[in-house]
Amino acid sequence: MGDLRADRSIDIDAPLDEVYAIIADLETTPEWQNAMISIDVIERDGEGRPELVEIVSDAKVKQVKNKMRFSYQPPDGMSWVQEKGDMKSLEGSWGLEDLGGDRTRAVYSLRGDPGRMLGMLLRGPVEDKVKEFLTKDSVEGLKSRAESG
Repeated sequence: MGDLRADRSIDIDAPLDEVYAIIADLETTPEWQNAMISIDVIERDGEGRPELVEIVSDAKVKQVKNKMRFSYQPPDGMSWVQEKGDMKSLEGSWGLEDLGGDRTRAVYSLRGDPGRMLGMLLRGPVEDKVKEFLTKDSVEGLKSRAESG
């Protein structure tokens, strides 16, 4: 199958610092990102933020478990890379852009190699549905969380 690549952006009626606070609060992510079933913190960085976490996600065709290492770039976003997991490789990021007037554009990006076994499940139209599910859920969940106060 090759690499799985997906990007989605959304404009949010909330200031950048508030949107960043939501994405940086990893432990509450399952509350607003429906595809994420659970997140367990394994290590914290020098500032007490989750750095290495184990995430269980619903990828529609099966649940996947990944240990992800997070890097924070306040207030413009954050990124992560898989250290171990069900996929051969996975990395992602949130990029935030201040649009002025207490508005923020959030861009969610995923790049990964599902490997042979998972890749066989993600062929053709299923691949497009999984990409849409994973990215749309993330950006719409963030927008809903940020705009609800």
